[in-house]
Amino acid sequence: MTRPLAAAESFVDGLPAGGRAGLRVIYAPLMEIRPARAPVALQGVKGVIFTSASGAEAASRETTVRLPAYCVGERTAQAAAELGWQAEALGQCADELTAALLQQRPAAPLLHLRGAHTRGSIARRLTEAGLPCGEQIVYDQELLPLTAEAQAALAAQTDVIVPLFSPRTARHFANLCGDASHLHLIALSQAVAEPLKGLNCKALRVSKAPDAPAMAAAVLDAAAQLSRLEGKGRAE
Repeated sequence: MTRPLAAAESFVDGLPAGGRAGLRVIYAPLMEIRPARAPVALQGVKGVIFTSASGAEAASRETTVRLPAYCVGERTAQAAAELGWQAEALGQCADELTAALLQQRPAAPLLHLRGAHTRGSIARRLTEAGLPCGEQIVYDQELLPLTAEAQAALAAQTDVIVPLFSPRTARHFANLCGDASHLHLIALSQAVAEPLKGLNCKALRVSKAPDAPAMAAAVLDAAAQLSRLEGKGRAE
């Protein structure tokens, strides 16, 4: 699991116990979330945009104001709602969120509270389409090395299932993993899969939808296939 630790543990906890039983889970976060610790500038803002739960959590530490929050994904919307925002999920990616906002035309200006590294140019696209939107960085995503346990697992040349959830993490993993011939890579989206295509991996599949349930299904499917092929032993 290469996600930040809290997100990785949440993902694993969401797997059915039966499917998880045959897996050895290795937590190897390749990214650490570091809040910016700066006041959130909400004066005059009518609504905010969150594209990750990390954005909602970081922003909530810096302001007591709670506005309508337009979110990418149900998980982000749930996290924002639990923190008191009037949260609504509008699609599973930046493109879907942008299209939904341009159709709804909510009160503006909006403010995208985001990480230092992001995709989609949401604020610019909305503003250019006539829906004013600013942006503020509320957290950074620091890249981390592979843990010793992860390095040992990769060096052992046994089958390893690696779910990857962002293009930046995928690119970082591709630079670190070395021989990928025994790896079963699962990408959240085509954008996440792109940096992995140069690896000589055993399998690369793209999740049927860019969300946690579809990623969980892909992980369990890969584990079941390995179990059938090997007859015994366990995937990691």
